[in-house]
This record gives sequence, C-alpha cells and structure tokens, in this order.
Amino acid sequence: MDKHRSNIKLVVAGLLLGLFMAALDQTIVSTAMTTIIKKLGGLESFIWVYSAYMIAMVVSTPIFGKLSDMFGRKRFFLMGLMLFMVGSILCGTAQNMDQLIIYRALQGIGGGALMPIVFTIIFDLFPMEKRGKMMGLFGAVFGLSSVFGPVMGGAITDNFSWRWIFYINVPIGILSFLFILAAYHESLNKRKQNIDWLGAILLTGTILCLMFGLELGGTDGWAWSSMKTISLFVASGVLLILFLIAEMKVKDPIIHLGLFRGRVFTSSMGISLLYGGVMMASATYIPLFIQGVFHRTATQTSSVLTPMMLGVVLSSQIGGRVATKLRYRDTMLFSALFLIVGSYLLGFVMDPQTIEWLIIIFMVIIGLGMGVSFSLLNIATLNAVPPQFKGSSSSLITFFRTIGSAIGIAVFGSLQKHEFQQGLKNIPNLAPEMAERIKGGQALLDPVVQEQMHLSKEAVAVMLGKLSDSILFIFQWSVLLPVLALVFILLMGRARAQIPQGAQGGPGGPGAPGTPEAKGQQGAPGADQAAPSFHGG
Repeated sequence: MDKHRSNIKLVVAGLLLGLFMAALDQTIVSTAMTTIIKKLGGLESFIWVYSAYMIAMVVSTPIFGKLSDMFGRKRFFLMGLMLFMVGSILCGTAQNMDQLIIYRALQGIGGGALMPIVFTIIFDLFPMEKRGKMMGLFGAVFGLSSVFGPVMGGAITDNFSWRWIFYINVPIGILSFLFILAAYHESLNKRKQNIDWLGAILLTGTILCLMFGLELGGTDGWAWSSMKTISLFVASGVLLILFLIAEMKVKDPIIHLGLFRGRVFTSSMGISLLYGGVMMASATYIPLFIQGVFHRTATQTSSVLTPMMLGVVLSSQIGGRVATKLRYRDTMLFSALFLIVGSYLLGFVMDPQTIEWLIIIFMVIIGLGMGVSFSLLNIATLNAVPPQFKGSSSSLITFFRTIGSAIGIAVFGSLQKHEFQQGLKNIPNLAPEMAERIKGGQALLDPVVQEQMHLSKEAVAVMLGKLSDSILFIFQWSVLLPVLALVFILLMGRARAQIPQGAQGGPGGPGAPGTPEAKGQQGAPGADQAAPSFHGG
C-alpha cells in the first residue's frame, strides 16, 4: 500500500459510511415490516426479507475476505458498494414480496464484501499505536448502526415511505464510493495465486444448508424433528467435512485451517459466535417485552435500545484504546462480566412490574459488555496472523458473529415459542386452534389481529402475561452464552498487542504495516501463543 498517496481522512470517511450502511441494513427493516406487508402482501414469506440478507452476507463474507487478500482490498470494497447500492435501488422499487426477497439477497452479497474489508483496510493504514483508537471508532459505528436500525426504520417509515429505508443507502454509498475511489491507493501483491473454486463451492453449500435449516426449522411443515429439517443439517455436516478435506490439500485455500492453531485467533472466533447470540437475544426480545408489558408501539419501543447503543459506543472506544495497554484476556473478562450481569438482570430480576428506567439501566450494562468485542476482537485477530491472511481473518470475525446471531434467533425463537405455548395451556377455555394460531405470541401485539380473533381485553392481558414470561425464560437461558465465552477468553492467555519501540503516531510512520518494526511485531511474544503453519503461505 502506498499510504503517502492516500488521503487518510477521506479514506476513513468513506469506510465509515460504507460500514454504517451495511450494518444498518441488518436491522433497519424490522420496524417497517408491518407497513411493507400491508403494501406488498406476502405475510407467509416476509421472514425471508431478513433471512435472504443474512444468508447472502454469511456466504459471501469469507469469500470476499480471501479475494481481498489475493487481489487487493480496494476493488472488492468498491464492488461491494456497487452491489449494495444496486440492491438497495431494486429493493425500493419492489412490487411484491418475492422481488424484495431476491433484491435483499443482492444487498447481502454486497454487505459481505464491505464489513470485513473495512476493518482490514484500517489495520493496513494505521500503525499499531493508532489502530486501537480507530478500531474503537469503527467498532462503535458498527454496533451503533446495528442497534440503531429499528429506530431509523420506524422514523423513515412513519414520516416518508418504507421505500426510503432502501433509497437512503444510495447517497451514502455514492459518497463512500467517491471517497475510496479518489483517496485510497494500495500496492498489490503480484504473486501468482489460484482461486480455490472447490473450497468456495463447498463452503457456500455448507452455509446454505445450515442457514436454511436454522431459518426453516420450527416453521409450518418444517418441524425440527422432520426429515426435511434434519436432512439440511446432515447435508451441512457432510459438506463441512468435504470442505475441510479440500482445504487441507489445496495450495491457496479460502480459509487457511492453520489459523485455528493460534489460541488468540480461535478464541476470538468462539467469542464472536457466542456474543452474536447474546446481541440478537437482547435486540430482538427486549422490544417485544416493552411492547407487551408497557403497550408501546413498535417505533416507540425501538427507542428503548438507545441506551444500549450508548453503552456499545462507549465500551467499543474503551476496548480499542486499552488494547495496547492490557492483555486481551483481561479486557474481555470485564466485557463478559458485564454481559453476565446484564443477562442475569434481564432474566432473573426483570419482571412485568419492573419500572422502565430500571430496564434502561439493564440495557446499558448489556451495551457496555457487548461493545468491547467490536473493537478488541478485530485487533486481537489481525495482530495474530501474517499480513497475507488479514482480509480472510477479519471476514471470519463477521462470519462467526453472524452465524452466532442466526443460531441465537433459531434456538431462542424455538424455546420462546415452546414456553409460550406451554403457558397458554394453563389458560382455561382457550381453544387449541387459537393457541396454534397465536404461535410465539408476537401476533398479539397487533390490534388488528386481536380484533380478527375476537379477543377480549382481559384475554389479551392474560396472554400478554404469558408472552412476557416466555421472554424472561429466554433471557434466563441467554446467561449461558457469556458464561461459555469465559472459556474462550481464558484461552487467550497472556497475549496482548505490542507497540514496536520507536513507533510514531502517523500513518506510514514507523510501526506501520510493511516497515521493519511491523515485521518484527508479527513474531513478537504475545501476538499469539503458537505460530500457525500454512499451505502455500
């Protein structure tokens, strides 16, 4: 990379805009979905508006990460922006639910290129002593935009049109594209490399079968115990085994399995997976709880997530700044402690009589625990691998976090529905077909559905009580995730980011990638506990 020719301020601005746009679209649709269904129909398939984006992003993330290592970051970042903007325009013009689902998948492919490459470019641009601050900033933007999505989606839908939740990406994307095109310059590696087509196909098949199994399982005609659902998980397992065999033999694999021999790298992936589940449980079920207990609208409820956003922003900044001062393990222990306390408070202290400001405090605690991971895990991972694997390594952080979110949605959703249905059985004179129609209870939050089902206010109140009980049940189970994360945190050992002696404070100075100080740092004690070996590396 020729950092002397790059305009650092413009590059950072372009990367921030691209990351904000891609992360925002993971959640911005949620509060607009009721309006979208009214306009386009497709009630039976609307869930795929979320799923198509997530599946496409998970599939494309590791592939784009590897391609950016092989052929350069800039071209694939710009390609991701173009795909994302085209997908956004098409989403805004969709005339039915099927079209919207297809266009969301195109958006997801673009998002899979943007998010991992952003963090890798920042790591390439800045020397060690600046990376913590920058990773904290970008981690805060990622966390903020992910949680801010429902608030923004509701506001745009209420004041303009649901189509503008997609059109708004276009001016943001154009600015990002122009900034990166004009201001970012890199020196490409001219070494001849081969694309691992077999690995890409097998990895894609593995993820598709897993994600379809998670998304379809537990829905009508796709019971968890049905042969169709089980077959998807079995196929995913078989394809995973074939993928691992292929990656051990190919010269330039999509994912270098030797990376997982490093304790810091493997621990970061495990923490990302588990934290993804915790984040999804909080962001999904707290709004439902507030709607059911305090009778807020969807738009009003989304503002309850604001305190969690502030906690995420603050702790992401702190995590980035202390990365060079404390061991990764020590910082993440504080993060896990906050998450354990926050999850415990939501599951075992919160109840329908809890006042709203106290719930806000609980959400702040969750945010403080979550935000650290957005910055520190990227720093830990990128410091633990050789330069030629930074793109694929950064992509795997996003990959595992998203997989964790998907598994969290599936598992927690199934548990919540089962607990809610068990609660309905204790309501006298409730017809079984009525209970089945209500399913997980979210339909009760719509006054139109209440009227269609001819439910009295007293019956609705009793059922909403069962809904809140089932949500509290989810939070009780969610405590296990940060507890399990402690195992991976302890495995990080004494590793920490180390600033080379004589490093100076600007991009391209001593300590920047490619300098002797940075090269020496790759083998510094604490970068990782074991140096992985690689094929073709």
